[in-house]
Amino acid sequence: MAARRLWLWLALARLLSLPAVSGLPLPPAPGPRDEVLAAALQRLREVFDIEELPPDVLPRKKPPQFMVDLFNRVADANGITRAPGLLEGDVVRSFEDRVRVDQYHFYFDISAMEKGEQMLKAEFRVFKLKRTHVSRRSDVKHFCKVEVYELLESGTKPQKKHLIASRLLSLYTEGWEVFNVTQTVSKWVGNSSSNHGFLITTTHVFNNRIEHNLVKFAKSQGALQESRNALLVLFTNSNKRRSSSFVSSANKPEMNPAKSDASRVPHETQVIEGSSASMSRRPRAAAIPSAKSQVTACHRRELYVDFHAIGWSGWIIYPSGYNAFYCRGSCLFPLGESLNATNHATVQSIVHTLQLSEDVSTPCCVPDELKSLNLLYFDDKENVVLKNYKDMVATRCGCH
Repeated sequence: MAARRLWLWLALARLLSLPAVSGLPLPPAPGPRDEVLAAALQRLREVFDIEELPPDVLPRKKPPQFMVDLFNRVADANGITRAPGLLEGDVVRSFEDRVRVDQYHFYFDISAMEKGEQMLKAEFRVFKLKRTHVSRRSDVKHFCKVEVYELLESGTKPQKKHLIASRLLSLYTEGWEVFNVTQTVSKWVGNSSSNHGFLITTTHVFNNRIEHNLVKFAKSQGALQESRNALLVLFTNSNKRRSSSFVSSANKPEMNPAKSDASRVPHETQVIEGSSASMSRRPRAAAIPSAKSQVTACHRRELYVDFHAIGWSGWIIYPSGYNAFYCRGSCLFPLGESLNATNHATVQSIVHTLQLSEDVSTPCCVPDELKSLNLLYFDDKENVVLKNYKDMVATRCGCH
């Protein structure tokens, strides 16, 4: 068993371009088993819409607390969606400020947006620091005017800018300020060269004297400030339809159609695990069910997907894995209410039982209720993404 686990780890390391363990021999030259494993991992990446595998950044890099809180609000600890409609769109992308020197200039690289991705809303989130010096004079105004501009040119001291938002803020309080910048960022998505970032100005009027930049905003300097670094958060729709085929025709190996399905996939090659998170393999069920399995009614069983076993734990933040579940069992007449049978399945089971047609089999035990899964992860540019995947968890089984 240990030898099998070592072989799978090394095979995964080679396929995922992970460093091999020092002193251990590499697996033999690719064979049919490796081709199936590569096809399975490629198909898994397609299901999760991962074009390029991100680098391992955990635990070196920490995600923005806003994104962690958003994940916990829309999903449980296993990533299962708590309720529909909690998330606007199916993708939330966060981009951290790339300007470290200028206190009032903010720039975000949004090139990770995918083609065809529809932006619904954009939020500029910045943490305002409170002013430490408090004036004792009663005639001093405790509010300042904060304005957010879109920069229309690049350079160290850009002059051209366009006002986006304006509000009054207290000098002596601190906290997150959120500005709606949807229209501006939509323009940047259509024309990336127009993205020169944002500029914030603060103005305080006292005795007809204008004072500028009395208020400061958090920048990424030290552990505390890093958790308060400015964010650009985009809520989008991916607008992608995911195919249901297991292996795409381009990656599908040539096989003899005369062979049964059981002979095409090696018994020991299992990346997605059933019934537990361990790496143990179990023999597949025989083509002809036993007498005991014939009387086992259609029901739901565990199917745990372990991201650590796949080699994805270095960039997936939450969850570490999830239980997809699967359906198994017979749909023999009479079909009780607990089997959630359709009318068509009921008629089919009757025709099969009465042997009215030789070609009619029993109905199939399949998922008839599915929930979506949420992943919080680092993309290939180390931006944190929250993505919702529909129909990933079987919550109920039935005869269809």
